[in-house]
Amino acid sequence: MKKRGLRYTTVLGMGVYLSTLLVAHAEVREFNLPEGDATKTIPSFARQSGVQIVVPADRLRGKKTREIKGKMDTKIALEKLLEGTDLKVVLTEDGKTFSLRQDLSEFRSPAQTIQVSSFQLADNAPQSAPSAPAAEQTPEIVPQAPVEDAVNTLDKVVIVGSQIAGARPTGVVPVTVMGEDEIASLGISSGEDLFRSLPIAGDVSFNTQTLSGGSQGAARGDVSSINLRGLGSSYTLLLLNGRRTVPYGLTQGRQESSYNANAIPVFGLQRLEILRDGAAALYGSDAIAGVVNNVLLSNYNGLKAQVQYGGAEGTNLRQFQANLLWGSDFADGRGNFTTYLNYGGDTKLYTSDQEFTASLDLRPLIANTSFAGNTAFDTRGTSSPWGGFQVLGANSAIRANGVAITDSVGRFHIQPVTNAGCLYQLGNGLCIDDGVVTGAADRNLRFDSAAAIPGMTVTPSIDRINIFNTLTYELPNNMEIFAEAGIYYAKSESMTTAVGPLAHTPITIPADSYYNPFGPVGSPNRIDGLDIPAEGVDITVLSYLLADVGGRLAQVESKQHRLLLGLKGETAGWNWETAGLYSDSSAEDIATNVQNSLWHASLAGTTPAAYNPFNGGNVANPNLADTTLSTDLSSFLIDARRYGRASLGLVDFKLSRGDILNLPAGGLGVAAGVEVRWETSEDDRDSTGDFTTNYYDTVTGITYPSDTLGASAAWDVRGNRTVYSAFAELAVPIISPEMNIPLARAIDLQFAGRYEDYSDVGSVAKPKVAGSWDVFDGLRLRSSWQQGFVAPTLQQLVPVDRPTSQTRLDDVLCEADLRAGRIAAWGLCSQRPQVQVQTTGNANLKPEESESLSYGLVIDSNFIPEKFGHFTFTYDNWKIDQENKVGALSAENALTLDYLLRVRGSSNPNVVRAAPTPADIAFVQGTGLAPIGEILYVVTSYDNLDSRTIEGYDIGLTYEAPESFLGRINAYANISVLTDYFQNPSAVQQEMLDAQDANEINAGANVGGAASLLQSSGSPELKWNAGLNWRREGLAAGLTASYTGEVYQYNVVNAASEPWEVSDQLTFGLWGEYGFEDPFGGESSVRLGVRNLTDEAPPLSTNGYLGNLYQPYGRYWYARLQKTF
Repeated sequence: MKKRGLRYTTVLGMGVYLSTLLVAHAEVREFNLPEGDATKTIPSFARQSGVQIVVPADRLRGKKTREIKGKMDTKIALEKLLEGTDLKVVLTEDGKTFSLRQDLSEFRSPAQTIQVSSFQLADNAPQSAPSAPAAEQTPEIVPQAPVEDAVNTLDKVVIVGSQIAGARPTGVVPVTVMGEDEIASLGISSGEDLFRSLPIAGDVSFNTQTLSGGSQGAARGDVSSINLRGLGSSYTLLLLNGRRTVPYGLTQGRQESSYNANAIPVFGLQRLEILRDGAAALYGSDAIAGVVNNVLLSNYNGLKAQVQYGGAEGTNLRQFQANLLWGSDFADGRGNFTTYLNYGGDTKLYTSDQEFTASLDLRPLIANTSFAGNTAFDTRGTSSPWGGFQVLGANSAIRANGVAITDSVGRFHIQPVTNAGCLYQLGNGLCIDDGVVTGAADRNLRFDSAAAIPGMTVTPSIDRINIFNTLTYELPNNMEIFAEAGIYYAKSESMTTAVGPLAHTPITIPADSYYNPFGPVGSPNRIDGLDIPAEGVDITVLSYLLADVGGRLAQVESKQHRLLLGLKGETAGWNWETAGLYSDSSAEDIATNVQNSLWHASLAGTTPAAYNPFNGGNVANPNLADTTLSTDLSSFLIDARRYGRASLGLVDFKLSRGDILNLPAGGLGVAAGVEVRWETSEDDRDSTGDFTTNYYDTVTGITYPSDTLGASAAWDVRGNRTVYSAFAELAVPIISPEMNIPLARAIDLQFAGRYEDYSDVGSVAKPKVAGSWDVFDGLRLRSSWQQGFVAPTLQQLVPVDRPTSQTRLDDVLCEADLRAGRIAAWGLCSQRPQVQVQTTGNANLKPEESESLSYGLVIDSNFIPEKFGHFTFTYDNWKIDQENKVGALSAENALTLDYLLRVRGSSNPNVVRAAPTPADIAFVQGTGLAPIGEILYVVTSYDNLDSRTIEGYDIGLTYEAPESFLGRINAYANISVLTDYFQNPSAVQQEMLDAQDANEINAGANVGGAASLLQSSGSPELKWNAGLNWRREGLAAGLTASYTGEVYQYNVVNAASEPWEVSDQLTFGLWGEYGFEDPFGGESSVRLGVRNLTDEAPPLSTNGYLGNLYQPYGRYWYARLQKTF
C-alpha cells in the first residue's frame, strides 16, 4: 500500500524545485536607531541585529553615528550607521562577527578581544556567510585595547543545546533557528499555525477544532499542543526566553497535558530555537523529543505597529491581528523597557462552510472507491429525536389490539410512517416500530448534527490578548537585572452537538406522564387496545437526542500569567545567572447542558407543559433538525462547568565559563546549576458532574453519580509535586584548526548530566555525550547519545476513576452479523454502541525512560568561491527508545479481547455487560456464538507499558546567492522522514495479533496502539517544507511549499481488508511586500499573501479530515500593514 516510488519522487522533485530557487536565508533585520554617540548606538545595534561586534572602546569615543530605520541587510545597516566615521566594517572568518577596524597596523593580539554583544547561530539560521567550526570563535585579527577601557559584554545569548555562555553547541548538536523574517513569511496568526508549519512537528492532538467531538472532557479552547517527532505533547519541553513555561490548564482526558502554543506572542518572537536532539540531561523531564525555546524581542528602541486581516476563501472564517511593539532605553542606555500588545480575533468556521464537514454522512464522497457504502464514513448518531424506549420490566412484547408493537423485551422506537415496519399509527405522520435504531435498519433516523444544528462549528470564534513586558538594567560591577511580566487571555465560543442520555444513566418516564403512550386508562395519549395494566407502565429512555434544544454553546476562558525576576553578571571570568519564576495557567469551560433530575421532572409532568419525547423529529427529513418542538425547553437547561488550573514556581542558579582550563585545543568550558520547582495541577467539575449532586430516578429508586445529561461523573483531581535538580556540563575541545592536523580540523566533545528528585515518583539521573569532528573546512560529522525521562502527570498518579463516554465497535456483534450473512464484510459493520470507560489513576507509576542516539553531518560551502554564493547541507539520523511508557489498555483493545475470549468460550472480565435479553439471544442464533448483553461499562487503568521505538532522519538545505542588481535571493528546504514508529505489543495485544494471524478472529478487528504506528491516522512518513525569498530595496516577495505524506485509518477496511488511505497533500504559499518611507516619518510596508495557493482541501477521512494533521480549510488570503516609528 505504501507509495514509496511516489514518496521518493516527491523528495527528488522537491530537490529539483529547491535547486532552481538559487538561495537561502538572508540576514535582513529591522533597525530603528537614532543619530547618536557610537558608544551607545553600537551596543544597541548589536542587540537589534543579534550579531557579535568586536571593537576597542577607545575607537568609539567621540564618534557620531547616523540614524538608520527600516529593514536592511545587517552589514549594509552597520556600514550606513558608521558613514562619516573612520571605521571600516569587516566580516570575520566565522561569518557571524563584525570587526570595526581603522588601521590594520594597529591590530595585534586576539587575547584582548572584548565582545560588545555575542549571539550564536544554528545550522539553518539566517546568515550572511558560512558557519565556522567551534574553535574559530575569535577573528584572526582583532584590536588591542586596555581591558579597563573596553565596552562591557551587554547581552550574551545561549541557544538551546548548551548552558555554557559563549560555547558552540550548535556545531555539536542539531539546532534549528527561525528568525523574525522567516516567521513573518509564513503569514501566520497563531502559535498553532507556526508549529504546524514545521516538518519536525508531529500531530497536533490539542487544537481548536471541535468537529470530531466537543466533549467537555477534552482540552477545549484557544489551545494548540507542541509535539516534536510525534512522540506526544508530553515529551517536548517548551521554554520562553530560556526558562520553562506552564502547561495548559485543562488536560485531554487525564493522560495528556500540553503546553499551549497559542499563548506565545508570535509577533514578539525574535527567533524560534528548536533543539532536535533529546535534552533531558540538560533541561529536565519533558525534553525527550527535544526543546523549543521562544526568544522574544528585548532591548528594543522605537515603536512598531502592525495589523493583519485574512480569511479562508469560501468560508466564514476571518482572522484579524493588531500588534504593537514599543521599547525605549533609559538611564543613559543602561536600562531598557520593551512591551508588546497583541490582539487576535477569529470568527467561527462552520460545518456548513465546506463539503467535507457539511454532513456526518460522507459515503457519497467515497462512492467511486472500493470503500463505497462503508458505514465508517457515516458517523451520524443513533441517538436522535426519533427516540428509542423500553417498557420497564417487560419480559414479553406489548400488544395493541392483539398486534405486538414492541419486541420481546418491550423495546420500541418512534419513526415516520414512510419508514418500513410501522406497527401502530400515532398520527401527525408518526408511528411505532419495535426495537431500537441500530445497525442498518432505519438508518435515515440517525441524526446528522453537522447539517441539522444551526451554527455548528468546526473551529470556534476566538478573542485573544497577549501583553508581555521585558526590563533590563545594567548595574555596577558587570551585573544586570532582568525581568519579565506577561498576561495572556483568550475567550473562545463554539457550538457542539445536541445532548442525550447515556446508556449507563437511563432516564425513566413514569406511567402517569402526560405524553406516555403506555399511560393509564383515560390519559390523553394512551394507545388504544393495550394489553397492559390500567394504571399504565413506566418507560425507560434508551436513546434520545434533545435536538429541539439545539446545539450546546461552549465558552472557554483561558488565562496565563508569568512573572520573572533575575540577576546575571560576570565575576572572575565566570558568567552566572539566577532567577525566580512564577507562572500559572487556568481555563474555565462553560457549556449549555441539561440536568438529568430537571429533565426527569419535566418528562414526568402530567400537563401539556411536560416535555414530549414521543413526537419524533423532522418527518420530511428525518436526520435533520427537529421540527416538533416541545413547550418546556428552559426548565432543565444548565451551564455545565469544568475548571482546570496548573501552576509552576521555579528558582534556579547557574554559572558557566568557557575557559576554566586552557587545553592545547582551546578553553575547557564548564557549566553547572541547580533548580527547584513547584508544580500543581487541578481539575474541578461543578457539583452535577463530580459526584456531589447525584441524579435520583424517582421511578426506579436508583441513584446515579452524574446529574449532567450525556456526561459521566468525574472526581475532582488535585495534585502537586516538588522537584529538586542539578546539572553539569563540559565542553571539551580536542583538536583545533591551529594544530593543522590532516583530516581533523577540529574535534569538540560535550558531556552533560542531570539529577532530579521528585517528591512523588523518586529520583533519577541521566547523562548525555555529544561530539563533532570537522574533517576539513566545510565538512563536519556529529553525533550524540543521551538518556532521558518523563515523570507521569500529576493526574495520572491520582488513584480515582475518570469515566468517559466513547463510541466503540462491539466486535462480537460484528462477528455475529458476519456469520449470519447480515453484512458482506467486516468494514460494513455498524455495531457501534456508546460505551462508558472507567479509567483509574495509579499512584505506583514509574517515570518513563528513554535512550536516544543521533548522528549526522554538515556540509558548508566554505570551499566554494563567494561569487557562487553559499550553501549549507545538513543530515541527521535519530532514534529514540522508550521504556515504561505510561498508558492504559484502550476500550477498543478491551472489546477486541472480549471478542477473542468469547470466540474461545470465555469473556473479558473488564468488559461488564448486562444479562442477555431474548432479543440478544435471537441475534446470535445459528452463529455458534453465545448470547451477550449490552455493554454497561469497560474498566481500564494506567500502567507502565511495553517499550516503544521511533526512528527517522532530517535533511536541511539552504543556499544564498551573492547580492546583485537583482537584489537578494535566498531559499531553504527542511525534510523530516519517519522510518519507524513501533510500539511493542503487551502480552494481551500480542495474543490478539497472533489470533488474527491464525484467522481465529477477523483481521479487520482493530488492535489499536500496538505494533507499527507509522502512518496510523497520523505520524506520516514524510513531511517537508521549502521556501524562496527575494528582496530588493523596498520590494520583497516569497514562495513557500509544504508537503504532508499519506497516512492510513487501519480501523476502516474494505472487503479486501485494506485500510483507508488518507491521501498526501502539497500546498503552496505566495506573498509580496512593498516598503516605503512615509511622509509621517519612519517606514511603512504593505504585504499581500495567500496560503494554500492551489486551494487544496484536507484529505478525506471518516470524520471529514484529520484535525491533528491539517487545517480545515483551503485557500487563505491575507493582507498586512506595518509601520515603524
